[in-house]
Amino acid sequence: MITLVSEASFLVKLVMLSLLAISLYSWLLIFRKREELSQAKIDANSFEDKFWSGNELNKLYEEIVSSSLPSQGMEGIFRVGFNEFVRLKKSAPEPGLVLEGSQRVMRISLAREIDQLEMSLPFLATAGSISPYIGLFGTVWGIMNSFRALGNVQQATLAMVAPGIAEALIATAMGLFAAIPAVIAYNRYSHEVERLINRYDTFLEEFSSILQRQHD
Repeated sequence: MITLVSEASFLVKLVMLSLLAISLYSWLLIFRKREELSQAKIDANSFEDKFWSGNELNKLYEEIVSSSLPSQGMEGIFRVGFNEFVRLKKSAPEPGLVLEGSQRVMRISLAREIDQLEMSLPFLATAGSISPYIGLFGTVWGIMNSFRALGNVQQATLAMVAPGIAEALIATAMGLFAAIPAVIAYNRYSHEVERLINRYDTFLEEFSSILQRQHD
């Protein structure tokens, strides 16, 4: 394998190097995203237990504010929504404006959480879709060079063609090696992100209903 790679043409080596870089970066994102989504699910479960435990919202809000940890996920949505609700309620505007303002800031917070959850997924999707084509380009180029070399000899044999084709096919193999894990990770993580977004959105609607009852 090392010999085949070292004897490949410069362009094929460049293709292989590019695919290797894509593969390594994809694996880095895969492990990082797995840890991030696992932590997001743990945080969501923990906050839901606190939220539905029956404690007063004021006490829960004060507990979150007093914590030194940054608020993310459902906790972040709750924090900005309740803070805006209290601020608008003190100014005593119309009830509809209080709820509308609270929902607006919670929607903004939800959009930021969605952006954070979906980060790195586009690269995995791109790596999974273009890596095979990059590898195929290296293969086609290597085979083309092999056949051009055959034009300079009087008698062509399989022993002369096989090494060049083998060198070229390594690029396709590397393209598939980079693409398959990226596609699997993208499909799995996209499903997990979608489930988290649905949980966040459901919580936002439920919390809005609670705020409306409290205001009434």
